[in-house]
Amino acid sequence: MTHRRWIADEVSGNHAALNGAHAEHLVRVLRARVGQEFDIATGSVVRRGRVTSLADHRIEFELGEEVPAASTANVTLLLAVFKFDRMEWAIEKCTELGVSRIVPVIARRTDAHLASAAVKRVERWRRIARYATEQSRRSVPPEIVAPMKLKDATSLLGGLRIVLAEEEQETQLRNVLASHPCGGETLLAIGPEGGWTEDELGLFRKAGWTSASLGPTILRAETAAIAGIAITISQSRAELSS
Repeated sequence: MTHRRWIADEVSGNHAALNGAHAEHLVRVLRARVGQEFDIATGSVVRRGRVTSLADHRIEFELGEEVPAASTANVTLLLAVFKFDRMEWAIEKCTELGVSRIVPVIARRTDAHLASAAVKRVERWRRIARYATEQSRRSVPPEIVAPMKLKDATSLLGGLRIVLAEEEQETQLRNVLASHPCGGETLLAIGPEGGWTEDELGLFRKAGWTSASLGPTILRAETAAIAGIAITISQSRAELSS
């Protein structure tokens, strides 16, 4: 039997608790009962949790044996800020795929009102990532940092740093990944609606990033993010298993 997984709000020894909306959903929607078991993520470890008490806004568990947890690839997504509904969808799906960190980036073509509102959306993005983490049975949600300017983002370090660019005609993402086995962190940068500007691509080149393409068709930003992360994580896991 597959147990539903939840990320604990509180952990103390062999006891854990869910609070607020998490607990309310479990009680009102899933009809949790005392004695019922769920998988409870307590940091990097997942343990079997038996419900010992519940109320509308709090559920307490007694923790038992450890259970297997899905591995997370060491992949960071640099995601230029674009329309929030589509961006949230990309965050959700990339979390399910296993990305380890998401860095929102303020790009030249990011709308001004989205750029100014982005800082206030971070907590919402983190909640979306948390729910997606539980749904996909990960043990830890991806880190989502505060939005940063592109110049700062290009300075981030990693074993392999790739920027997806519409202008790139020859170098495919899968070929870059295959020819540069990376034992460390892989960074993948996705542009906004309309793509990166030429001067932004110049910043990436100056900082030593490798340009790559997903193919001849032009994808929406959220589609490019999901496709790019799926390819990158697939390659990363293939390297680990070989």
